[in-house]
Amino acid sequence: MSRKISKESKKVNISSSLESEDISLETTVPTDDISSSEEQEGKVKITRQLIERKELLHNIQLLKIELSQKNMMIDNLKVDYLTKIEELEEKLNDALHQKQLLTLRLDNQLTFQQKDARKYQELMKQEMETILLRQKQLEETNHQLREKAGDVRRNLRDFELTEEQYMKLKAFPEDQLSIPEYVSVRFYELVNPLRKEICELQVKKNDLLEELSTNKDQLKQLTEVCMVLIAGGKKLQLFL
Repeated sequence: MSRKISKESKKVNISSSLESEDISLETTVPTDDISSSEEQEGKVKITRQLIERKELLHNIQLLKIELSQKNMMIDNLKVDYLTKIEELEEKLNDALHQKQLLTLRLDNQLTFQQKDARKYQELMKQEMETILLRQKQLEETNHQLREKAGDVRRNLRDFELTEEQYMKLKAFPEDQLSIPEYVSVRFYELVNPLRKEICELQVKKNDLLEELSTNKDQLKQLTEVCMVLIAGGKKLQLFL
């Protein structure tokens, strides 16, 4: 646009310079031609005004065209921005939907894991109660057997036999045994199974104590794992 304006201005300058030269030349004419020269100067002024007006109109027209082009560019930019905004909104909606799905899935998993953990804790609790009850019963039985054994030892200490003595007396018929020998044999036959039973119960008690300790450790570990899973689920929910 500036090039066109410069060309027009050059044309105006050339024409004005020529007209000025004509005017300057005409000023050398005699005084009786003054009126005609004044008329020419008036025409020159009118021509200049018309040229300037045309230039102004032309410049205004160019400015309008440039303004229209810029408005068109702005409209295009608006369309591009609106398109990008719509795409970003769609992506945001997709992300929010995915977040909702993940949150729901995580909640379901946590609920399922919590239910399993509670069921396992209840089962472990029942097993522990059963083990403790059985242990208590065995301890009471063991205590009763010890008391019985102590009473037998105190009352029948003289009737205790070794296995070798028992085998020797057992080889004789009962009618050939004396009363103390017969009582000793019967005492051995009654007490020896009880002693074996006591040993077996002691072994079972030790096994149950080991199993109880193992179950306690497993229950503690499972409780810690459940707490970690619950805490991790809450952090993930806050992060999402």
